[in-house]
Amino acid sequence: MSLLANTVVLFVALLHFWIMILEMFLWTKPQGMRAFNLSAQKAADSAVLAANQGLYNGFLAAGLVFGLLYPAAGPALHIKTFFLVCIAVAGLYGAATVSKRILFVQTVPAAIGLALLYLS
Repeated sequence: MSLLANTVVLFVALLHFWIMILEMFLWTKPQGMRAFNLSAQKAADSAVLAANQGLYNGFLAAGLVFGLLYPAAGPALHIKTFFLVCIAVAGLYGAATVSKRILFVQTVPAAIGLALLYLS
């Protein structure tokens, strides 16, 4: 079960690294505009804000990787829990304020990771 939990945590980390890339580097490109349903004008107007948001997603992903690599099991569990809760809460806020899709892209994987961590 621990391997499955850590695999899901790694998946969430990789997902947030990808979101970071979309927000920081691809926001005004076709792939970024398609992912976030943006017009060229809206993408251009919000690019600096998106890059900042992307940086935070990168920090969340880095925190999960830190938790996966931490050598002591107890503190590693707390680190992974903290970052997964942050991601789940951010996903709830995003779902309430931006798009319901964020609930399924961000909150659900984080919640699954939390459940698996505590079942293992």
